[in-house]
Amino acid sequence: QVQLVESGGGLVQAGGSLRLSCAVSGRTFSSYTMSWFRQAPGKEREFVAGISWSGFSTYYADSVKGRFTISRDNAKNTVYLQMNSLKPEDTAVYYCAGNPNLNDGDHATDSADFDSWGQGTQVTVSS
Repeated sequence: QVQLVESGGGLVQAGGSLRLSCAVSGRTFSSYTMSWFRQAPGKEREFVAGISWSGFSTYYADSVKGRFTISRDNAKNTVYLQMNSLKPEDTAVYYCAGNPNLNDGDHATDSADFDSWGQGTQVTVSS
């Protein structure tokens, strides 16, 4: 079992940028498909971005495409989410999640597809 710890959240003005990090313990990180989800108050958790275990495949929710970039550094056991051109509607708690059993080409976007989760980090975008 791995442990996931997010960091990098905070308060930013609309149009600004933040970079979230998710540090993953365990020696099998390189086999994990990783994703970011978010949950705003009163709303369901939603998929934001995903990256395959190899890093060759990335995929995004339409709402963040062109503004957010997911990446990973398998040597550092860390996955990142670079968020640019932030909007107030991006305000949410952001969670990283992982699954070691997906194929490199799988584009999993359902939270039920992931069995390892971090505790979340708050991102607040002011208008």
